[in-house]
Amino acid sequence: MTSHDTTRAPGRREELEEEPTDAPAYEVASRYELHVNGAARTVEEAWLGESLLYVLRERLGLSGAKNACEQGECGSCSVLLDDVVVCACCVLAVDAVGSHVETVEGLTRRGVAADIQTALLDAGGVQCGFCTPGFVVAVYDLLRRRPDAGDLEVREALSGNLCRCTGYGRILEAVRAVQEERSRAGV
Repeated sequence: MTSHDTTRAPGRREELEEEPTDAPAYEVASRYELHVNGAARTVEEAWLGESLLYVLRERLGLSGAKNACEQGECGSCSVLLDDVVVCACCVLAVDAVGSHVETVEGLTRRGVAADIQTALLDAGGVQCGFCTPGFVVAVYDLLRRRPDAGDLEVREALSGNLCRCTGYGRILEAVRAVQEERSRAGV
């Protein structure tokens, strides 16, 4: 309120300023632990409203998942949470306590996504690269569950990931190449 507000009774301002607030502006956890890429990671002095994406990128230094829409619409922040693909921007980090989080870094470190990444590069399915980590996670998840997925299943599994550069044809070509290579290798 401004000093020229005439609706306030004289002397009331002092009373208002002395009243304590009931809720803190930010609630801070002293510490909690997340299980990320097979290792326990401690998060300290974090606001309890921080998204899993924010904590992964800013507090734990895992920058593979990208911050794009912050609304769960683009898939750039896709991670596996207890083996289910989720948009990390829509999950509170504290809600992931007790769960297993797998990021694109974890998949590539273990080598389980190397063929997917190579196929995306070979097919020209990577241009600016911003959406690539989300696609790698989505393709990994799909082929883990359904190695022989048909074209419609592949399209549906990737429908939560947006790419503004490739037009998707080359990404679909990469998925088919991985399926064929794995089939030849008996994987």
